Amino acid sequence: MFDKPLVSAAADILDACRAAGLSLATAESCTGGLIAGCLTAVPGSSDVMDRGFVTYSNQAKTDMLGVPADLINAEGAVSEAVVRAMAEGALSRSSATLSVAVTGIAGPGGGSQSKPVGLVHVAAARLGGEVLHQRRVFGGDRDAVRLAAVAAALALVKRLLD
Repeated sequence: MFDKPLVSAAADILDACRAAGLSLATAESCTGGLIAGCLTAVPGSSDVMDRGFVTYSNQAKTDMLGVPADLINAEGAVSEAVVRAMAEGALSRSSATLSVAVTGIAGPGGGSQSKPVGLVHVAAARLGGEVLHQRRVFGGDRDAVRLAAVAAALALVKRLLD
């Protein structure tokens, strides 16, 4: 299902979390659960993975993760502020000690001049610690953008662990 480099990256993250006694939650919009799917494709992931939130709609981001509706209205669902709130919400609404969140515009429609198709915001958070953020613009079709977002999310979690 996922290519070997993605599964290998997921396995490395799971091993690092396991060694440090950390657990992980995902909060996903444009990837629709692909990050959690990639992590759980690795045998033994259940001792690290706590849960995954698929919050495709703005209402789901508010209901499931506690992202303030006013923040979404002011900044837009695809923004640094919202993805940071998603990552923090995944921590506060789970028993995980690490989280990763992603929101973006996978296309083919939905983009604008200021927020083009392929724009993805990723955040990784550690309970009681820092929240890392990355803004990326990926090319390709919808599948390519979504898979690139998964890779970016895994890389940001790895950076948080290092």
